[in-house]
Amino acid sequence: MKDFAGTPGTFTGLFLRMAQCFFAAGAIASMVTSKGFFNVTAFCYLIASMALQVIWSFGLAFFDAYFLAKKKSFHNHVLLSLFVVGDWCTGLLSLAAAASSAGVTVLYFHDLGSCSFGEECTKFQLSVAFAFLSWISILISSLIMFWIWAAG
Repeated sequence: MKDFAGTPGTFTGLFLRMAQCFFAAGAIASMVTSKGFFNVTAFCYLIASMALQVIWSFGLAFFDAYFLAKKKSFHNHVLLSLFVVGDWCTGLLSLAAAASSAGVTVLYFHDLGSCSFGEECTKFQLSVAFAFLSWISILISSLIMFWIWAAG
């Protein structure tokens, strides 16, 4: 198995995991600081999905940092299979949460004319943007992991 950008144990892999963790934490922080998010099921689902993403990404970032510190390559096919399945599951959950929250946000801003929550609407939009940025980095990681798994 050849090492290339984004594989576990490389700087690019660590960067992608940290980006996932950062954007997911940003989505949680901007949503939790708003007062009315708990009244909308899609926003609660976004919080739950991004919390799972933070835990998953932080755990895999720890593995990446460990392998970088030991200067070893990661070529365990069984763990790689687990990472592929986990990446795809968290990726699908994150996409569903981001898309459903974006749908509610569009409903508030465009379909209803204006958002009646005031400053909270900007926080909703920011949270959705962070969720989509997190999903983009998840997509890149999951495609790389699938590519490695299929090549192995």
